[in-house]
Amino acid sequence: MPAPPSQDLLRSERLALVADLDRLPDEQWRQPSLCAGWRVVDVAAHLAWTPVLGPAAGAAAMARHRFSMNAMIAGLAVEWSSRGREAILDQLRTNAATGARPIGMPLVAALSDAVVHGIDVRHPLGLATPVPPDAVGPVADFALATPWPLHAVIGGSARRRVAGVRLVVPGVWEHGSGPEVTLSAEAALRLVYGRAVGPDEVSGAGVGVLRGRL
Repeated sequence: MPAPPSQDLLRSERLALVADLDRLPDEQWRQPSLCAGWRVVDVAAHLAWTPVLGPAAGAAAMARHRFSMNAMIAGLAVEWSSRGREAILDQLRTNAATGARPIGMPLVAALSDAVVHGIDVRHPLGLATPVPPDAVGPVADFALATPWPLHAVIGGSARRRVAGVRLVVPGVWEHGSGPEVTLSAEAALRLVYGRAVGPDEVSGAGVGVLRGRL
């Protein structure tokens, strides 16, 4: 069982992403992320203002988007992105300093947002930023434990996606039973959160079981 995440880990992941975003030229802020339909700027805006969205504003946004959580999240990300680069970076720094997270959201959910959306930004841009080993287990297990219908907002059912195999991130994290699939920490998180994983990123006897889910 992985150790529960700490505020220090959340803060360091948020600040690491701020540092990467701050170094990007403006044209890379406009490039597509791994989140379908979202640019890098949209992901950054989502991370900036979701933790500080108040109950009244959240309820109003849900109503505007016909009570679809996914539609609301997508719509607000694009809407907030218009506030611009500096406002987004300032809010991300504030969130890191204060530990802000949406009302009722556990620390591990906020860490998952920071880590997985960090991958969404960095992977398509070719930024090599390793996932901290202490984050892998809590973030992956959070996705695997998220039930229907809540898993709709994190890419669908992680348990269904990896059923029938044993996932192994060597020396860091393991999950499941069946033929083994070995992969990196980043690839494991992309897999359980419904992002694409290339066939060259997995190895082992269980790869055939996952074929069609990658």
